[in-house]
Amino acid sequence: MKIKTYFEEAYNELVYKVSWPTWKELQSSALIVMIASLLIALVVFLMDISFENIMDFIYRMLY
Repeated sequence: MKIKTYFEEAYNELVYKVSWPTWKELQSSALIVMIASLLIALVVFLMDISFENIMDFIYRMLY
């Protein structure tokens, strides 16, 4: 009986209490996430290239 009540309350909350974003808001949020993801990927890429060059320089000095 508790499971049935849980699902009924969850359904009622999702249908009547949650404010869903509009299509325009959803597109705007998706665009922000895509841009942020690309910027983070670029930063990680630059860090990787920098670390690789630094380690190559150190190894060349040692040998």
